[in-house]
Amino acid sequence: MNGLNRLKIVFGSLFMLSSIAQAHVVQDFESNDQALQEYLGWEFQKINFSSATNYRIYGNYSGATTSISASSPWAWIISPWVKVDETEVTLALKIDKGSTPRTYILSAYPYDPSKADGRGALVKIDSVSLYSDNSNTIIPVTFHLPASFVGKLYKFKYSFNGMVSAAKASVDALTYPGENYSDPTNGGLPKPEVVDTDKDGVPDDQDQYPIDPYRAYNNYYPAQGAGTLVFEDSWPRKGDYDLNDVVVDYSTNRVTNGANEVVEVKARFVMRASGANYQNGFGFQLDGIAPDKITSVSGCRRSVGSYIKDASNGLEQGQDYATCIVFDNFFNEMSNPGVGLGVNTEMIAPKVDYQTLDITLSLLENGQAPAGGKLTLSQFPSNLFNFFIIADKKRGVEVHLPDRMPTTLADQSLFNTKDDASVAPHYYRTANNLPWGLDIVQQFNYPIETVDVSSAYLHFIEWAVSSGQQYPDWYSNKPGYRDSDKIYSK
Repeated sequence: MNGLNRLKIVFGSLFMLSSIAQAHVVQDFESNDQALQEYLGWEFQKINFSSATNYRIYGNYSGATTSISASSPWAWIISPWVKVDETEVTLALKIDKGSTPRTYILSAYPYDPSKADGRGALVKIDSVSLYSDNSNTIIPVTFHLPASFVGKLYKFKYSFNGMVSAAKASVDALTYPGENYSDPTNGGLPKPEVVDTDKDGVPDDQDQYPIDPYRAYNNYYPAQGAGTLVFEDSWPRKGDYDLNDVVVDYSTNRVTNGANEVVEVKARFVMRASGANYQNGFGFQLDGIAPDKITSVSGCRRSVGSYIKDASNGLEQGQDYATCIVFDNFFNEMSNPGVGLGVNTEMIAPKVDYQTLDITLSLLENGQAPAGGKLTLSQFPSNLFNFFIIADKKRGVEVHLPDRMPTTLADQSLFNTKDDASVAPHYYRTANNLPWGLDIVQQFNYPIETVDVSSAYLHFIEWAVSSGQQYPDWYSNKPGYRDSDKIYSK
């Protein structure tokens, strides 16, 4: 009868063949560096890292007890802090041949934050008493933890009791089920508890969607709040150049998951003013983003019999890149108050309340995984948003911000006519660099009706002609920068 069988007969179900948990803290002694292991949270008494053949169990090194007296303390190994995720502790032993049983005990210190070292009172879990008739027999041992240990923090103490003088034992593959929570930089105390309710890999205290496994972070642009978009709708003519034909405040949010992949795009548009005779639409293209990346669009506004043709996902049909038309007619959302031209551009007319539209573009398939291939945040920068208006319901007449590309449906025969001097990739500029649209990353006070923007903002021309090199803060309210009487102020 070999040693293992004899042990099974004597000690019944106290131990069995080992099984290693998926997440585990292991001491296999292969580092042969006791100081390093102690730094990582292990503690040893009367244990050597040994490569001697008679002590070695697996690999090149095992742990071997040194000479031990008849009285305590005997040899022991204490683990780092372990957050338990299963209920089996496994190890492998070699013990000297002999007929006197020796006791091996597993105990644990529960975590007690009120203690300086974090250790609560030592609790005995289980023990085995065993002997072997062959010093070379490898004995696998399993201790069973109470189910109540799962999810909690413990330091485990494995003791070699009853070992006397020349009686030796060796141990290897000492495995605890769970994650190592010791923080070597904080005296070995447990690292702060990480709570991740939705299991997306982002701790709740960093997760802006802590109960949603598909969303984790908000990525706002402009970062400091809303910006303002203003357009002149007379393109390719310069027109009255008051840049108030469509005035919309905007903010965007690219929502990403725990892997920093964009799963949703949210945009808020606050319609403020339109000093136009035209019925203008407004939208944006996501430059370079294929339409099939977007699974659905919500929040857009359409007139009865709209000239905008939407695909099944809510984007505009016939576009090479994802194009969202937010509204097709400004005056369907904000009506003229009965006095003056348009809405909120003349001081003699009553102010009309702003209207807000919230748009959501989903990149999730069935609400779960990004569709059409994943896009990281770096592949989806804030400058992908290419805002434009559609003048007077004429779908081909798009007016974009300077140097932004037209969409597939734009009438490119209008370039280089009238006042336009576009030369790809520099679009929507006059010969002296004046744009038909502006994106100002703060709320902008626009000129009153028919007032050229350069009469209201006195350094605008210098900024535009210099391609932004001079007076980059031309819109600021500094002495000599503006004529307040020519700026709408209600």
